Amino acid sequence: MLTATVAGVAAVAATVPEARAAERKASRPGWATSWATAQTAPTSADTVAAAGLTDGVCTATVRLSAGGRVRLRYGHAFGTVPVLVGPVTAGGRAVTFGGRRQAWLAAGSSLTSDPVDGLRAPDGSALTVETRLPGPTGPLSFHRNTHASHSVDGARTTSVFLLTGVEVTGAHGPVVAVLGDSVAEGVGTPDDADLRWPDQLARRLPGSTVANLGISGNRLLLDDARFGPGGQARFDRDVLSLPGLRTVLVQLGVNDLQQPPAQTDASVVLAGYRQLVLRARSAGLRTVGATITPFEGWTRWTREADEVRQRINRAVRTGHLFDAVADFDAALRDPARPSRLRPAFDSGDGLHPTPSGHAALAGAVDRRHL
Repeated sequence: MLTATVAGVAAVAATVPEARAAERKASRPGWATSWATAQTAPTSADTVAAAGLTDGVCTATVRLSAGGRVRLRYGHAFGTVPVLVGPVTAGGRAVTFGGRRQAWLAAGSSLTSDPVDGLRAPDGSALTVETRLPGPTGPLSFHRNTHASHSVDGARTTSVFLLTGVEVTGAHGPVVAVLGDSVAEGVGTPDDADLRWPDQLARRLPGSTVANLGISGNRLLLDDARFGPGGQARFDRDVLSLPGLRTVLVQLGVNDLQQPPAQTDASVVLAGYRQLVLRARSAGLRTVGATITPFEGWTRWTREADEVRQRINRAVRTGHLFDAVADFDAALRDPARPSRLRPAFDSGDGLHPTPSGHAALAGAVDRRHL
């Protein structure tokens, strides 16, 4: 009897991994975020977003990574009143929300559309989304500079209002979110060229989705009225809310070292990374940490800040903080002077890389780590 019982237990145990794998596969979401942007609150300098719109039309043209069936996601993270959204078109086709052409976007919340009837987007395609906001909306949550051309009532802007994601069904490669700063956002690359390093990474990985959650000026630890909540504060909303996500790549830290009040204790930054990793792993996500790139030549560079940067990078490379490392520092640094960017990779300010520098960053991400 004992032998039979042990054999039965062994048989059950042998099937548990397979059963769990099958359960994960069965429950795997069919949607993944092919284009995304992270929101901030408007300041008084952001005249359109701060004033809001009445019967306004926002048009955004976004570059998808993977394609397939399409649905849209709107957010109003910093709103104080609900906003009526719609009618909306995507790729010239009508978008509905629960079968209706209009829907209310609650303050501080998100709104996901129905799959867009008849629309299948190719991998790597550009999708134009036109959103009417009957208003008056009040101040609008937005992304200030996507380094791409959009419009509000026909006037060009590089900002995107309320639209936070385009989700697709055709991902058959890595599903990645980039929690980053101005380098991920695309500073140093020309508008409308799609040469930001997350764009170039997506092109290296056919069928992948890469959600670019970079915000210029963003920090890991501290919030800022203009540059938004820090990476720790926005992680749950911007990263964990994405459907189908498998991996998060963290590229934050340089602004903590050089923006006042500057962080001079490497251990505090490393503790911030650990917290992100714990939260990601609790959600079943893999983490990749990027080393902090050189920035000598930037207006607030100091030797002391560079020493902190190097201490952080040594710990990231050797401390097993993340599941994997993308060594952005090694990809961009000048061998003759490691505290600065290679001249060919310096866009001119000492901090932000050129398009070829962005290509080097994309090349520093190992597909096997995703």
